[in-house]
Amino acid sequence: MIQVNSLTKKYKEVAVLNIDSLEIPSGEICGLVGNNGAGKTTFFSLLLDLIKASTGHIINNQVQVDMSEDWKPFTSAFIDESFLIGYLTPEEYFYFIGELRGLNQQDVDLFLQNFEDFFHGEILQGKKYLRDLSKGNQKKVGIVASFIGEPKVIILDEPFANLDPSTQIRLKKLIGTYKDNPEVTLLISSHDLAHVTEVCQRIVVLNKGQIVKDIQTSERTLRDLEGFFSEEILNETLVD
Repeated sequence: MIQVNSLTKKYKEVAVLNIDSLEIPSGEICGLVGNNGAGKTTFFSLLLDLIKASTGHIINNQVQVDMSEDWKPFTSAFIDESFLIGYLTPEEYFYFIGELRGLNQQDVDLFLQNFEDFFHGEILQGKKYLRDLSKGNQKKVGIVASFIGEPKVIILDEPFANLDPSTQIRLKKLIGTYKDNPEVTLLISSHDLAHVTEVCQRIVVLNKGQIVKDIQTSERTLRDLEGFFSEEILNETLVD
């Protein structure tokens, strides 16, 4: 379970995140949505201890992330291309991540066989460095690497962006395989309301750093979210 307690992040006294309380149980696929600047990436950065909170803290499966690194062995993430190592080939990067998670090259090769369709013949054995791949293929590598070693918490920031439609469908199927896994928690942010409502069991909406909606997904969730953001546009127009 992930627990958020009185969490704020300020830059020059301007609050970019302010979450009083949030609990994400084990086994849940939770989506974070919001406009640019809503605080999604800031929240993920705090969860991964990449930045320090102004107040409060996050507990990841009984480990306070800013006080101990014991959460790292069971947590994985892909936020952006900065998580990759550009001078490695995809295979070298996968082996590196596998080694961190206690897997040998044979284990990793066996794992990668499950992603041949996802890679679409464009990733492995291409002898290209990660820095030379397209944005979409870099994202494929980062996403797949985040699943290596059976982590218990997986964090994906905008995973559908820069992916072609076929790969988006394959990614949704991949995420869907975790819906009945009570031990794995997935946190996914996305600007694509249709994708996130399709794969997530719960949607948390952030606006200006605060939680404004927290709902279990249903047949009407997409319509409700579209209505919410349409109202936001109307309110901004009236203010202008």
